[in-house]
Amino acid sequence: MLQSAKPLHPHPVLVALAGGLSLASLMGFGRFFYTPVLPAMMADLHLDPAQSGLIAAANFAGYLAGAVLAAYGWAAGRERSLALAALAANAVLLAAMGLVSTIPAFVVIRFLAGLASALGMVFTSAIVLSHGLAAGDRRVPVVYFSGVGAGIALSSLLVMGLASLHPTGLAGWRLDWFVAAGFAALAVLAIGPFLPRGGRGGPARPEPPLLWRRPLVALTLSYGLFGIGYVVTATFIVAMAREGGGGRLLEGLTWFLTGLTAMLSLFAWKGLDRTLGILGVYRAALVIEAAGVAATVLLPPPASVLVGGFLLGATFMVVTAYGLQLGRTMAPESPRRSLAMMTAGFGVGQIVGPLAAGWLAGLSGGYGLPSLLAAVVLAIAALATLAAGDHAMIK
Repeated sequence: MLQSAKPLHPHPVLVALAGGLSLASLMGFGRFFYTPVLPAMMADLHLDPAQSGLIAAANFAGYLAGAVLAAYGWAAGRERSLALAALAANAVLLAAMGLVSTIPAFVVIRFLAGLASALGMVFTSAIVLSHGLAAGDRRVPVVYFSGVGAGIALSSLLVMGLASLHPTGLAGWRLDWFVAAGFAALAVLAIGPFLPRGGRGGPARPEPPLLWRRPLVALTLSYGLFGIGYVVTATFIVAMAREGGGGRLLEGLTWFLTGLTAMLSLFAWKGLDRTLGILGVYRAALVIEAAGVAATVLLPPPASVLVGGFLLGATFMVVTAYGLQLGRTMAPESPRRSLAMMTAGFGVGQIVGPLAAGWLAGLSGGYGLPSLLAAVVLAIAALATLAAGDHAMIK
């Protein structure tokens, strides 16, 4: 059923929009929906920061497993059907989160959700970015990656809109997960007709093994450190807003601002690569993101979470998009393997980040110490790019 639609070569912008909707579902909801729902889950289920971090880390462990699995040649020629299957699984797993109450159940579901997110991200990226590259349309990656921010912004509006609804016997956070699942299910139907089978090149063939030259090693290390540094704020910023006593409006506004700036960030940064190069934009975004993560600690509330959310949204998709473009350029003979291995490095960082942050928050009594350490890690990630040399200074 998932393979019934067989589009030939839709317009590149339509492909990018379909891909963007896919990322809104897989990432904005499948990956990041946990963030705005987490404070209500912590209050209702009496979860502490360490337990919350464990559930988040399970999702990132699944993401790592999916990224490693996607690196092998078994998927060649089947990217489209696998991407759609991942989208369908994402909808089911979002609904499952509203049906359970125990930490082991949450861990299993979030692990599987991370697996689906990674497979969907890698295979959809391989299709959309290859299609845009073959068409020579520079709008494609910008439109495509803006889908993550759009999904985050929409998810925050959903949570705020449902906050006043308290159906008998149904906790508000459970309803949030069910409605998110409904959005994800509709997304599968909307995406299918516009997602082509692959790039516009020749027939599918297995890619050769990656050649681990110094620039690619440096970039992969930097991307993994980025996973550690960004995920602390991306997981706990709404909980930080609640901890500061800002109320539900501030919680929703913080996450909405993060998503809105993430959605617009690639448009705002577009063109800087012509002067700074792709590597220069990647490095600058890491530095600004480090400042934003530090702001969540150094500024007084509510400015701390609002400024932190704004700078996080303004940079994390820029780092993701430009980082993956760099990876493809550094491994032109094996672009899908490069995407998968960079995503794997990113996944390792994301497992370490919430586990360490939850543990440190429990010890220190707040998110200040883990956030400051995360800012330092992001600064190191920016420095690591210096080892990539001029090879990646693509205009």
